[in-house]
Amino acid sequence: MTNTISCRTTALVAALICLEPMQMMAQNVLDLPPVLPWSGKSERLIAKPNDPWITPAEAANFQTTPRYAEVRSWLERLDAASPLLTMHTFGRTGEGRDLLYVRASKGGAAKPVVLVQAGIHSGEIDGKDAGLMLLRDIALRGKANLLDQVDLVFVPIYNIDGHEQMSPWNFVHVRGPAEKGRDANARNIDLNRDYGKLDAPESRAMIGLLRQLDPILYIDCHVSEGFDMQYDVTFTYAGWGTYARHRATADWLDGRFGPAVTQALTKAGHTPIKYPSPIDTREPAKGIRYSPEGPRYSTGYGDFISVPTVLVENHMLKPYRQRVLGTYVLLEAALKIAAGDAERIAAAKAQDRASRPTELLTRWKPAPQPIGWIDKFKGVAFEWYQSPASGRREQRWLGRPITFRMPIIGQQPTETVQLPKAWWVPAAYTEVLDRLRLHGIAFETLTAPRTLQLDQVQLVDPKLLQPSEGRVPITATFVHEQSEQVMPAGSVRVPADQPNGLLAAALLEPESQDSFLAWGFFPEMLSPAPNTDAFVLAALGERLLTTEPKLKAEFEAKLRAEPAFAADPDARLTWLYAHAGPGHPYPLRYPIFREVN
Repeated sequence: MTNTISCRTTALVAALICLEPMQMMAQNVLDLPPVLPWSGKSERLIAKPNDPWITPAEAANFQTTPRYAEVRSWLERLDAASPLLTMHTFGRTGEGRDLLYVRASKGGAAKPVVLVQAGIHSGEIDGKDAGLMLLRDIALRGKANLLDQVDLVFVPIYNIDGHEQMSPWNFVHVRGPAEKGRDANARNIDLNRDYGKLDAPESRAMIGLLRQLDPILYIDCHVSEGFDMQYDVTFTYAGWGTYARHRATADWLDGRFGPAVTQALTKAGHTPIKYPSPIDTREPAKGIRYSPEGPRYSTGYGDFISVPTVLVENHMLKPYRQRVLGTYVLLEAALKIAAGDAERIAAAKAQDRASRPTELLTRWKPAPQPIGWIDKFKGVAFEWYQSPASGRREQRWLGRPITFRMPIIGQQPTETVQLPKAWWVPAAYTEVLDRLRLHGIAFETLTAPRTLQLDQVQLVDPKLLQPSEGRVPITATFVHEQSEQVMPAGSVRVPADQPNGLLAAALLEPESQDSFLAWGFFPEMLSPAPNTDAFVLAALGERLLTTEPKLKAEFEAKLRAEPAFAADPDARLTWLYAHAGPGHPYPLRYPIFREVN
């Protein structure tokens, strides 16, 4: 009864008392490894308890994080108190909530924009509370000079619907806050797998915002998974810089951004490193992975559209307070380096957008030898124990710092495709055309029919994969063949010669792992060809075998090679019918053509 009464009060102390049972439950759920001791200069960033502009997370001593309504209310109050801030909406979530951003600007002539988003995985919410603190300090606490050369656009919660499904059982590997949101949106789509295919309304809104702002820097705030280590703030870029598709922006990130934020974080008492993505979490010494990325991810998408994009991956086992402060330091340093390098970044973006790649890397595998080493990787010791839950040996992290030599495992290409001059999309494929428009990919529409020699792709041995991200992906091998096609009026030609040509390739080339085909956009390809009565097909097949020697030879070779096919009368007749005349246009034929001549 006492707890119930106190929860109805508005005093902060009473609110914290109400949270104690929830926090205890969360601690019982998590049972995480020991905390490594930490203190740093960034602790000075925390507002005093009596500060009227203390953020909700600061007021709760970083034990909890505010919900959407509280974040919106706090930002509206800050907006009203400062002429430097304006709040905007840029779309709605699947459940109808407003997507929000705050623009921090001194006004006047248009300035380059640094775009920061938090909560794409809403259980990884450090960026939200760090951004609220930074906005407060820019607006009211003497850091307005950060806006002298750039504007800051801050999206406090990207995946709002997932954010509002808070529970101590979400993101159990992340140490705090007590309750966290989910990784996916209301349709269970991971927004950081949706940049290319654009199935979620949130993704479509974010791509629209990116096109509207065309930022000089885009920062996406996350929290890691993996093994225990001493590093608390890690960050990276598409392909870890090494395997970026566009070099000029990647070189700026590696050569300028990385050193600047590393210096600022180290000075503030944090321990940063380029994100160490583990090969095997159970055996950290096997190495960390650097690999190419596709446009499904924020960093990959930024690379494909030539916008310098940073993935922040704070370490999951560091306390929430420490992670939020580290994010604040990184964001402040990012604003400074972006402001100082605005012209250099603009030149890098222009250089990349003027480039015209002629091939697309589509498959790769781990390189046989490490591409580099971290001589003194700052790890944490662990021991093995027999788990009654798993029935095998599991790790127990001991909270004892160690160092060891860490290999960096790179990748080597196994498949690349040469880009055509253009792709041809039939007018009926509106789902594809809508997404090309959303991405800002240029195309032209035929006003009269045109006859062309085009490359068409046939699927061989297609397989449906495990449903993922609201789709049923497909894999296959592909056979390319040239044929004359009459493209009717309304057909769309997508030229490769455009700034977004590489993005178009990633979405339209069938071999691409992030193509619309790979995501399962064309299920009609898997429908069987029309059929009819066996006596009709048998007569047709017999005629084909007597009049078409090439087809007969192919048929007999298939009979010899595939006993199961030879023993299946219906399969034999279906095959012959499928090869009669020009064949059927839909089964196992990719409907998007390639102009290669």
